[in-house]
Amino acid sequence: MERQATIGLEIHAELATASKMFCDSSNDPSEKHPNINVCPVCMGHPGTLPVINKEAVKHVLRVGLALGGEANRHSQFDRKNYFYPDLPKGYQISQYEHPLIVGGGITLASGKRIRIRRIHLEEDTGRLLHEIPAGLGNSPRGAPSLSKSRKTSRSFVDFNRAGIPLMEMVTEPDISSAGEAKEFAEEFRRALLYLEASRANLEKGEMRLEANVSLNMGTKTEVKNINSFAALFSAIEYEIERQTEALKNKKELKQETRGWDDVKQKTFSQRLKESSHDYRYFPEPDLPPLKVYEDAELNPDTLRLELPEMPWDKRARFAREFGLDAKACAMLASDKKLGEFFEEAVSELMEWAGESPHGHIRLLYNYLSSDLVGLMKAKELEWGDILMTPENFSELIKMVAHSEISSRAAKDVLAAMLEESSDPSDIVRDRGLAQVSGEEELQKIAQKIIEANPAAVADYKAGKQNALQFLLGQMMRETKGSANPEKAKEVLTKELE
Repeated sequence: MERQATIGLEIHAELATASKMFCDSSNDPSEKHPNINVCPVCMGHPGTLPVINKEAVKHVLRVGLALGGEANRHSQFDRKNYFYPDLPKGYQISQYEHPLIVGGGITLASGKRIRIRRIHLEEDTGRLLHEIPAGLGNSPRGAPSLSKSRKTSRSFVDFNRAGIPLMEMVTEPDISSAGEAKEFAEEFRRALLYLEASRANLEKGEMRLEANVSLNMGTKTEVKNINSFAALFSAIEYEIERQTEALKNKKELKQETRGWDDVKQKTFSQRLKESSHDYRYFPEPDLPPLKVYEDAELNPDTLRLELPEMPWDKRARFAREFGLDAKACAMLASDKKLGEFFEEAVSELMEWAGESPHGHIRLLYNYLSSDLVGLMKAKELEWGDILMTPENFSELIKMVAHSEISSRAAKDVLAAMLEESSDPSDIVRDRGLAQVSGEEELQKIAQKIIEANPAAVADYKAGKQNALQFLLGQMMRETKGSANPEKAKEVLTKELE
């Protein structure tokens, strides 16, 4: 019998708020010093009372609404009870029966819709750092290890992260492959970035991925410690193969939590999987229920009207308005600032491109997606770092389209624009990069090359076409690449005759 994988995802994302979820301690993921951003509330001191961070609630509502979900008219916080050293109160304030958002989903490129079960809001835990001598095994809960030459293990707790607003999104078990899981997670991250709800940096733990994997809806394992989309793909692929082999060999599968070892590229058992009753959820007595429709700032009907264009809408519009293929549209929508730069440049381009601008738009896209993005990666620049304006970039494309500069010169001009923030026409003038297209000037250069290479001329007249390419190359060398290749070939051929 063919075994079908059934996969669900749980994605946690730290929200981009100024303060923590239930206190005014700073939410600063870049803080390097441990236990600086703490206070009696987030440290769980007796007698302290939490206060709901309204901005965090707003972020979750906007994300849920953008994904097609519905806001609950009655939502509440609950206590999730468990003990672990990075949980200072001995319980976590989370949501259980009444989350902020129910429903929604994301449609994959294939057209398949992956449904979302719920999106809820909770507080993050602290961060454990383990000092483990080499050879003593994995760190607990996949936490980072400190490299020390000790014979015994030690653990440290940094509570800077404790209490940071944390959104959790849970899908329905609609995913049937590692590829679908990866595509969904990538699209969800794009949504977070478009809405500016989270910085969603996986390497810094601002977005964390967990996969629930079973075969034929049988025993389920939850895989944690996943900190990249590539790791998510590999972990699910491994777990499907592991479970398939176990069932083939009639071995019992346990409902357990497994970690992902990115070095060994395999999952490992951590603990038996808890059930919801193990956490003894009960309503948080120190916080009132949330009735978002009764709050002017949080009213979902108002928030829905204020949502920005989302990545899937941008892809469809770019295809419709600019005639770009699906791959190009996906690339441009993958980064909000990239798409904005492209659109502003196209707006300038349309002023001179005429009634059929699609060819020029494609030229602009090619230089943007390959040359400009390549230069930015090489120089490790973000979109906020570059000084070049979309207007100047569009002017560069105009110069290429009108054969005012060669494609080779355009690459040099683009590199200079990134460094100098100068107008491309000024760079071309100052560096003598203008393309030579005048027939009279090219004629003089062609005559000079013909006189200097009599053997090649004789070969050409004897019917050897390679000689023409040699002579044309000499013309390009003479002009330092500034000659218009097509015009140069035309003039050279005429002079040879």
